[in-house]
Amino acid sequence: MWNITYIQCYYCLSTTAMKISIVRTAYAFIVLCGIVYAFVALRGPNGIPGLLDKRRQVHEYEISNEQLHREIEQKQERIQRLQNDPQEQEIEIRQRLKFAGPGEKIYIIDDKKK
Repeated sequence: MWNITYIQCYYCLSTTAMKISIVRTAYAFIVLCGIVYAFVALRGPNGIPGLLDKRRQVHEYEISNEQLHREIEQKQERIQRLQNDPQEQEIEIRQRLKFAGPGEKIYIIDDKKK
């Protein structure tokens, strides 16, 4: 009877050890798959290089946006000056429409022909 119990216990121990090694192998496989997936996902165009490129683009757009806001403010100030100052209006009209005052002569030199 002792022989049968010994064989049964040995069988229990060997199956338990086998189950443990299968579970460890499964965990190792899952971890390895996760690492491979993370490596492939982070290297692609939507990974870390893509993220860095998008951050660079956002920074460039922010700088461009600031410059455009400054230009808008300058143009709004110029519009205010033209609306409030008749001398500024006269200067602008003369420059754009090439108007001359009484007794004045305007000479237009075309630099494109040279």
